[in-house]
Amino acid sequence: MKIAIMGFGNPVRSDDAVGIYVIEKLKEKIDDSAEIRIFDMGTAAFEVLFGLKGHQKIILVDAVLNSNEPVGTLFKVPAEEVMRAPQDDPMVFLHGMKWDQALSYAKKILQDEYPDDIQVYLIAIENTKLEVDLSKEVKNAGDKVVHHILEELKMLEAI
Repeated sequence: MKIAIMGFGNPVRSDDAVGIYVIEKLKEKIDDSAEIRIFDMGTAAFEVLFGLKGHQKIILVDAVLNSNEPVGTLFKVPAEEVMRAPQDDPMVFLHGMKWDQALSYAKKILQDEYPDDIQVYLIAIENTKLEVDLSKEVKNAGDKVVHHILEELKMLEAI
């Protein structure tokens, strides 16, 4: 089974960088191989379309703002629950697209090659100030995501 793990976030916007933090921690523990690909997606969501192709399982990690939950709250949801509908408007600026909308485009474009198993880890945040440090609560939640992903990969006998 080919697995892709993608972390999203802006590295200079404090807690928004939690997806990148998770990816960095996973890279310390897992070798990027033909079976498991680890992607630091930054803020480039359109590349999701290409990163999905050829994988059977996808794990996405990102921050979520305005969740009405305490900072550091962890959510794990199937991608179908957070996917935004694609817009057929030809004026949609692809470089401004978020990953949730990119998933919808990927489903439309890849059709039968679109992976059935896409899980999304979201971590509640509030701080997106121009700084590079994660808050303690968000960093702890990121560490929990790393643990959950490693456990899942062990159960799948991928590592």
